[in-house]
Order: sequence, then structure tokens, then C-alpha cells
Amino acid sequence: MEILVLEASTTSAKAMLYHTAEQSFEVKVRAYTGNYEDVSIHDAENVYQHMIAVGRELLNGRQVDMIALSGTWHSLLLCDRGMTPVTPVYLWSYTGAAQICKALRQDQDYVRRFYQKTGCMVNAVYPFFKLLLLKEKGYDLTQHYILGQGSYNNYRMTGRRVNTACIASGSGLLNTWKGAFDPDLLAELGIQEEQLSALVPYNSTFPITQEAAQALGVRPGTPVIPSNSDGGLNQVGAGAVAEGIMTFSVGTSGAIRLTTGKPVLPEEPSTWCYRSPKNWLSGAATNGCCNCLDWYKGQMGLSRMSYVELEKGITDRENTPVFLPFLFGERCPGWNDEREGGFLRVLPRHGLSDLYLAVQEGVLFNIYHCYQILAQVNGRPRHIRFSGGILHSESWSQMCADIFQQELEVNENEHGSLLGGAVLAMELLGVIDDACAYDAEVSRVIRPDPARAELYQRKFQRYLECYQTGR
Repeated sequence: MEILVLEASTTSAKAMLYHTAEQSFEVKVRAYTGNYEDVSIHDAENVYQHMIAVGRELLNGRQVDMIALSGTWHSLLLCDRGMTPVTPVYLWSYTGAAQICKALRQDQDYVRRFYQKTGCMVNAVYPFFKLLLLKEKGYDLTQHYILGQGSYNNYRMTGRRVNTACIASGSGLLNTWKGAFDPDLLAELGIQEEQLSALVPYNSTFPITQEAAQALGVRPGTPVIPSNSDGGLNQVGAGAVAEGIMTFSVGTSGAIRLTTGKPVLPEEPSTWCYRSPKNWLSGAATNGCCNCLDWYKGQMGLSRMSYVELEKGITDRENTPVFLPFLFGERCPGWNDEREGGFLRVLPRHGLSDLYLAVQEGVLFNIYHCYQILAQVNGRPRHIRFSGGILHSESWSQMCADIFQQELEVNENEHGSLLGGAVLAMELLGVIDDACAYDAEVSRVIRPDPARAELYQRKFQRYLECYQTGR
């Protein structure tokens, strides 16, 4: 059987053609053009057309048995009653509602209620607060349909205004315990549930419309799985849908996600709780990872140097400065939009290599801080599936294993979310019994050095002191 997976990611449209007989796949990626200068907003129809175009190019006339859609969490747009967009798509990275959230965070009872209901923090990333912003700007929310890029793509592909719980769980509108939109939150916005896309089970499919089929070059009526989030599908593609398996990605930003059989929320708001297509996810995300290294290299005139070249000069791993990786604000664990980053405890003897090492450590200590909270409420994971740009540095990857003191299992496939869409489709087509049983091949394991455990615990305590005091 042949499966097409289409993804509208943050910066590009992607397509995978998966061949179930050979368990092989082909992938094409097309960067968006024609969106806005502000990279935190998109044109919904433009993104959809890019997704269709890259899918058509990949298929080149070949037919498929099922199509699975993938997108991102936290996007929002308004459409009129004819389903024409009247706003841009506000992405997860759009921070226009930061001041609204800052004011709301003064009420700790409100923050805890919102968090315990939705698994989401009071933060500008979430569509709930983007809606408060649009309301403040003068939009009459009652006159519009409320979607994200994923649910817009669902509509354009199938003519149905539907959404998955996976995508909706990152909206701040879904009661994570009940699996339904929360009536109190809808009332706070002054909207009705019918304005939102209807929630459908993960195993629902809808036939592709004549128009979309012609544009894509497939048979009309081909079944389409509505959009799930790339983060949730990555959990499936990494073979991490069973309880106790964590995915860990260190790319431009960072994320850790642990599959759980029920919602798990710490008493103190810190980590998030969303849905994958199959289970709940207890997780954390950070804003500063490889982008912090890129910033450092750019500021120091080292942009053309490789990881290996930069790491050659490092000899002293004991006495480095502390780097707080909040150049782009803080998400987890403190969710402080206004937190600033930078170097602390810098001494005259410190050189460029010491500062570089401090950036690497600070990025990982931020994620490790989040991991400690996850481990407290969920227990330590049985397996950690490791991915991201960090793998281009053998030294940095080893540092990560040494800080966490756990084995990191690496799968070289760079397209985990696309593969997750294919695995979900295989379950629905009957090729496999259950996506939860899928186990991605581990190509290598990065093992921790126990001799470095004490060193990094000591350095992590220095990081926490600086995090808490700012000095």
C-alpha cells in the first residue's frame, strides 16, 4: 500500500510517500515563499497551496491508499462564515498577547485554574490568549469561525471543519481531563462551540474533495486523516507512544515529551500536558538551543567554524562561566516572556572556548531543569529517543548523556513526524494492529560516563543559583 503524508510545518511544506511493502519512503521539502515579512504570521491559503504543490511534485501521478496530515500546535486564524480567512495565521512564535498574559499572571489562582484545566500555561504561545488579543483589537469573535492552520488544511482537503484532540490540546481551549472544549473558557471569550472545528477521534478519516484531489493528482474520495501535530506524530514515528518512553530533541529550540496514560500536571505550573494521537504527553519546551550557539558564533565572528573546530580549544571543563539560554525569552519551566539571557560568573581567565562551552552547558541545563520536574511527577523514563541538530556535535551529544546520566537512543531518520503520520495510516489501513506497537529502529546509543556525573551535578547547582538569583 502507498501512504502520502503532508505536513505544514513552521517554515516549510513537506511530503512523504511511504511504501508499506518495502517499508521505505521518499521525502520532498519546500520552503515557504509569499508569506509575510514577520515570520511569526503566515497566509493560510499560501501555506495550503505550498503543501499541495510539494505533494503533487512528489507523487508525480502515482496514486495512494490514504493521506495523513500533519501541522504544528498553537496556530490561530479567523475565517468568515464563508470560510475565507480574515486574519493571518498567528503561529506559536507570535507573542502579540504577551502583555495580556503578563497582566493575567498577576492572579495566581487564575493561572493555576487555567493550567489544571487545560495543561497549558498563561502564555502568549496559546490560541486562547491570541483570541483575547484579537477581541481587544476590535474583532467581533462571535461573527467568525475559529481555526488553526491544521484545521484550515482539513477543511480545504475534505470540506469538513474538523479538528483532532491532538491539535486542540495545544490551544488552551480544551479541558484535558474531559477531552472536550471547556464551556467556562468559551464563555470568557464570548464564543460558541459551533464556531470551533468539531473534535473527531484520531482514527477518523474523510474523503478528499474533487477539487483537492485534482490539485494533488489523486483519486477523488481517497481517505484523509485530519491534521495531528508534528510533535504528537513525532512521538508515534519515534516508537515512543508506549508509556515510559521519552523523546528528546535539541534543535533550534528544545523539547522533551513523555508518553503517559492519563493527564499529568505538577501542582506548580511548569511543564505542559497535551495529547498525541494515541495518548497524553507530559512535556516541556525551551526557546534557546542551537539558536543560542548560532548567536554566539555570529557575535564572535565564528559563524563559519564547525562544531569540531570550535571544540578543539576546550581543555578546562571544570571552571566555566554560567550561561542562561533565555535570549529569546523563557518557556519551560518558568514561562517568563521577559526573562533575559546571558553570561554570569565570567572571570578574566575565561576565553572564547570557555564561553562557548558555557553556552552548550546552559542550553542543556535548561532542559535538564525541565526534565527533573517531569521525572518527579512521572518517574524516570525507560527509554529516551534522541534527535536534533545537536547530533552534529559528538562532544555536545556526549555532554547531554553525561548530564542526564541516561542512555540516549538515536534514530537517524530526520522526518519523525512524517513517519508518524505514515504509521498512524498503517494502523487505520490494517497494515499494523496498533501504532503503539511500532518501534523505530535505534541506530546507535550514546552512553553516559558515570565519572562525569558528580561534575555536572555540581555545575547544574551553580546554574540553578544563577537562574534563581540572576547572579
